[in-house]
Amino acid sequence: MSPAFVAAIVTLLAAAPLHPETMAPSGPPVSKDLKQVLDRLQRHYRETNSFTAKFNEEIAAVGAPKKQRQGTVSFRKPGRMRWEFETPEKQTIVSDGETLYSYDPDLNQVVETPLKQAIKSSSATSFLLGIGNISRDFKAAFANPAPANGLVNLILDAKTGGYKIEVGLDPKTYNLMTLTLTDQLGDVTKIDFSDIHDNVELSDSLFAFNAPAGADIVTAPASP
Repeated sequence: MSPAFVAAIVTLLAAAPLHPETMAPSGPPVSKDLKQVLDRLQRHYRETNSFTAKFNEEIAAVGAPKKQRQGTVSFRKPGRMRWEFETPEKQTIVSDGETLYSYDPDLNQVVETPLKQAIKSSSATSFLLGIGNISRDFKAAFANPAPANGLVNLILDAKTGGYKIEVGLDPKTYNLMTLTLTDQLGDVTKIDFSDIHDNVELSDSLFAFNAPAGADIVTAPASP
């Protein structure tokens, strides 16, 4: 999972400023039910300042075997997050609100990326981090046919860039339970969330990253 995609997922979970009046694609007006869903989603995440959760990740890259990982995630507004991948390959991704750190213990390497640079890496990421324009970049609709998972399933389809994002919301809490991103190459990343706790107290120290002794520090090149 790339740091930029992690940023997209976390922001959709807890910070995306979804405005139902701008979610409709061009053409016929969006249905009343969809407007109600988006309005409730907006209210829920506007009131969510922090959360913790467990996750399972599956990556299906074209021409490669599927990869699966599990771990935990913590998030606190604005822009602070910590992902701990536990099995089978360990990795830590941390944002202190200004810099995104990705640590690979097998390589003992840390990649540092300014958060503002990471969130501008794609139209999907920029929208999910609140700096894009949904009416310009995406079409929003209910998934059709809807998966038989008991969730409220929505599709955000990028008009440019080739991204399609499907989300599954708990119908009672509106917590994000599943997120699947299909990129322009056909690679699919799916994350399922569980044991979600909203508005928990999380200390600054959780989001402070200290590079391990002897780690190779790599600074991501500046955007052109």
